[in-house]
Amino acid sequence: MGLSMRLQTLAEGRWILAILFFLALASWFFSAWLSLLFLLLIFYTLFFFRDPDRKIPADPNAVVAAADGVIKDICEVEETEVLKAKMLRVGIFLSIFDVHTNRAPVDGRIIYRQRRTGLCLDARSPHCSEKNEAMTWAFENPRATLVVRQLTGAVARRIVAWADAGDELRKGERFGMIRFGSRTEVYLPLTASVQVKVGEHVTGGSTIIARLPDS
Repeated sequence: MGLSMRLQTLAEGRWILAILFFLALASWFFSAWLSLLFLLLIFYTLFFFRDPDRKIPADPNAVVAAADGVIKDICEVEETEVLKAKMLRVGIFLSIFDVHTNRAPVDGRIIYRQRRTGLCLDARSPHCSEKNEAMTWAFENPRATLVVRQLTGAVARRIVAWADAGDELRKGERFGMIRFGSRTEVYLPLTASVQVKVGEHVTGGSTIIARLPDS
């Protein structure tokens, strides 16, 4: 497992690291064991904010996972926010041990980015897609328009955006992250051929989750 760091990703944990470092230093004067606990939390925080580079598939029809995690569901649903049409949804659950950077599933221009306020239900809940705080994105290219939705969970409380509407992204390029356990959904056209199964662990930017038909 890669442990490479990016300053942009690591900066999202700077205040957590600063507080833990202060607590580790202060607790040393009272209890070495308590100080060790805070040091372990510092190492976990660094582990959480790791952001390894990925090998991006060159196939122009390939759709890659927008996040690391386990495929929780693959189903046909009504996408009601952007395209307002039936689409195939691939839901990915990110545990607190997964890399939490989100990546563009295809080459394309961001034509939509909108935050939605909401709850922080467990990201494994079937109701979290409709009720949790979310950030919805749409990526458009000549082959298709795909929707990606970042969802908070019971632990995750912050969605971070590094790109904006109008930006052109390459497949696998980072556009944001979700801090701690969460869920990322990719909405595909019905003509797409899904390449993954429920229960499979995928790698953001690398695992091909679907293929679009030839243009």
